[in-house]
Amino acid sequence: MLDINWLNTFVTLARLGHFGQTAAELHMTQPNVSLHLKRLEEATKVRLIERSPFRLTQAGERLLVSAQRTLSELQLCQSDLNALGDLAQGTITLAASDIISRLLLIRPFQRFKQAYPGIDLALFNTTSDRSAELVRSGRADLGFVLEQRQNDSLHFTALREVGWCALGEGLDEQEPTLILLGHDTRTRALLDPALPQLGRYRVMEVGSVDAQLDWAEAGFGVAVVPDFALLRRRDDAVPVRRLVEFPTASLGYIVRQNQILSRAIKALLGWVEEEIASRMPAP
Repeated sequence: MLDINWLNTFVTLARLGHFGQTAAELHMTQPNVSLHLKRLEEATKVRLIERSPFRLTQAGERLLVSAQRTLSELQLCQSDLNALGDLAQGTITLAASDIISRLLLIRPFQRFKQAYPGIDLALFNTTSDRSAELVRSGRADLGFVLEQRQNDSLHFTALREVGWCALGEGLDEQEPTLILLGHDTRTRALLDPALPQLGRYRVMEVGSVDAQLDWAEAGFGVAVVPDFALLRRRDDAVPVRRLVEFPTASLGYIVRQNQILSRAIKALLGWVEEEIASRMPAP
């Protein structure tokens, strides 16, 4: 019988390719990592890795596929069991971009901690695409994203329509405008087809929405951002133009199809909806 802890150690070791790093990530000693691998090889009666240089054997590659699937299914099952048991202690994990989390989740998180002091909240600050991957795999219980693509494994609920704004000087100048964009591929897929409407331009990718705003407010170019990003503006003297000709998108949340939501998650979603309604009235 294969122990689930052995499988988890093996999957982590296969990902990191290093015994010391695996021990550190799993809060184990390095000898225990080696022991788990030894027990797994004894149980399967095959060699799973080569050590110098580190690589999986053919048998190890085959086991890795099944082990990843098994651990994922168990994680999803545990999430549903927690919801059915009306989890009062433990952790709820969310995924959202930095701008969404800081502008729209802080006050709902404060209300959540008052109502559910026994439940910890964990947050992945990431892109919309990565949020979808985390929710799909069960590593996150809930994701807040911009315009989720249709997907059989995820369910998207729109909370508010989002428009686009250009912040900064230079859109009306004769010289090509420097457009400041972020690295979220979901956002870029929405924006790139619309950018030619701005006329002549050059593009500079600066990372996060915060970075876009900082560079634009410093006079370096024009940031094209979702309208709710303007909630954190520091310099009201920098001009803003609403890009009414750009296609709108939807801000919302994703869960897995048929996922069972606990009372705590439903309460958190309600507070987030209230926060959006109060800070981002419908256009």
